[in-house]
Amino acid sequence: MNLARQLLHQIADQSLSTNKRAQLRCELAKQLEESGDYDAAREAMGELWKGVGERPEIQGLDQETAAEVLVRAGALTGWIGSTRQIEGSQEAAKDLITESIVIFSALANIEKLSGAQTDLAYCYWREGSLDEARVVLHEALARLAYSESETKAVALLRSGIVEGSAQRFHDAFRIFTEAAPLMGKSSDLLRGKFHHGFGTLLKKLGEAEQRHDYIDRALIEFAAASFHFEQGGHSRHEACVENNLGFLFCTIGKLAEAHEHLDRAQALFTTLKDKVHLAQVDETRARVMLAEGRIVDAEKLVSGAARMLEKGGEQSLFAEALSTHGIALARLHDLDRSRVTLQRAVEVADQAGDPEHAGQAALVMVEELFNALSHSDLKAAVDRAWELLQNTQDVSTLKRVTNCTRRVLSLIHASARFPGSIDWTNFSFNDEIQRYEAHFIRLALRDSGGKVTRAAQLLGLPGHQNLLCMLETRHKHLLSERLPKRSRKSVIRHRDVGRSRKRRSRKARTVKILHVEDDPGVAGMMKETLSLEGWDVEMCAEGTAAMAKINSHTHYDLLLLDYDLPGTNGVQLVQQARRLAHRRAIPIIILSATLDETAAHMAGADASLRKPEDISAVAETVARLLRSTKE
Repeated sequence: MNLARQLLHQIADQSLSTNKRAQLRCELAKQLEESGDYDAAREAMGELWKGVGERPEIQGLDQETAAEVLVRAGALTGWIGSTRQIEGSQEAAKDLITESIVIFSALANIEKLSGAQTDLAYCYWREGSLDEARVVLHEALARLAYSESETKAVALLRSGIVEGSAQRFHDAFRIFTEAAPLMGKSSDLLRGKFHHGFGTLLKKLGEAEQRHDYIDRALIEFAAASFHFEQGGHSRHEACVENNLGFLFCTIGKLAEAHEHLDRAQALFTTLKDKVHLAQVDETRARVMLAEGRIVDAEKLVSGAARMLEKGGEQSLFAEALSTHGIALARLHDLDRSRVTLQRAVEVADQAGDPEHAGQAALVMVEELFNALSHSDLKAAVDRAWELLQNTQDVSTLKRVTNCTRRVLSLIHASARFPGSIDWTNFSFNDEIQRYEAHFIRLALRDSGGKVTRAAQLLGLPGHQNLLCMLETRHKHLLSERLPKRSRKSVIRHRDVGRSRKRRSRKARTVKILHVEDDPGVAGMMKETLSLEGWDVEMCAEGTAAMAKINSHTHYDLLLLDYDLPGTNGVQLVQQARRLAHRRAIPIIILSATLDETAAHMAGADASLRKPEDISAVAETVARLLRSTKE
């Protein structure tokens, strides 16, 4: 705030030109805006801008200064309109900022043009129009490709927040990682925003992938954010951290701690008269109350929050409140109102350009109203969820879609197979059960292309052996539906520098793979998949132990490594392997949810695949690398 006082002192200088005074007012307003003091920022604009809904006074100013006034008035219109829920404020903000962008573009001022675009993107983000926000930020970052300025740091930070809001968690993680080096010399405010945004992302990743280590890291990031916000005296941002901590503690079941953080957030936002964030706190607290079984209290609280959020332009937040309200109504057995509320949540989020929240609201309809909806309504809700969530990267959301689909299809099929009246002549209960079982096995084999392991996963069976047992005993007529067994010949043979006669007599040996993975679920699935190919898979769950295996002279034909490991991480394992003469040429694959492809290859990996989307490509990649080794 020392800078703010200096700017006020300079503005008071009567000898200043009109343009210089306007530039100083804009600089002061930007400082106050970034700290969250939006009313003081508007006052700093003085005679240049009277407030939301008013046209800035730019007559007599040069083009660059006029553009500065327009972008500041636009950005403040967006922030003030959000906190006070002023209808149409985001559209008005976008118009003003777009006008400034046209001027900056004509002046070829890349830095200020890109800064204005980041402000424009945030208007789209508040509305829930995430695709539009992404496009604008992509343009800004393309212009700043070779810059290391604070403008680029802000653009990266906002881009990461947008991708996180869209549930594109791995893209967001990559962006935050790219932004981290730019934060070293930044202000407490920007560093606090970085830690807060990264903490929010880690919280979402932890929930999506059930990673407790991500939740722990999120708590550390939130603590760092609170420190920097407190150092800079930024109460509004500190309150946002408290609300996120309340949500996080609710997620991990620490409900008393959740209420404590929400109490602090509520007190701070009340002092700041920030209605939209107060409504967000109420929505979060309603979730805590639902977890406590206080359904009546939760319904009253979230109902008021939804009414408040409906007044403004932040449709994604409104849709979230509607979803929580719909859950509360369903658990109060007010089923008709719950259905209407959840349907509205789908429509509001979809119209705002936020398919993720729209799809999740459709899932809530199936989960909470399963016994209250008709078969056609349930199928329509599931179909809508699949349509909206086709690009999601959230593993937990995909599991929810799959589970809902199974429940609905089972219900519909059972209804068709077992009508109200049954001909009991020659009826056999066991025959009917086996016929029903065969129907779903046939569907799973069809949808998996005949792959038994994949079909078992679709059916929710614990392993492919269970399905093989069913096929070879109760359902032999379905054996023709599976892919024929392949007798894979080993692509690795014993090395022998002796005579050609000895080389011709060499016998193939089994390929041996070292798989390092700390997630038991992923490890088990990969062992089953690779073993089906005839390969011997040795498992290891910890980085330090894996390092010892790599340093040993145990023969391995390929290394398959996770990045995020207890102890030594995957990149360090790759680097060590490449230092060893007997591992220098060994094929190495990194299979990770977080590491980007460039970093993997720089470390010395031959291939990098993403979890979970590329898991189905692991066997093919292993085979390709083993073939290249043979050649």
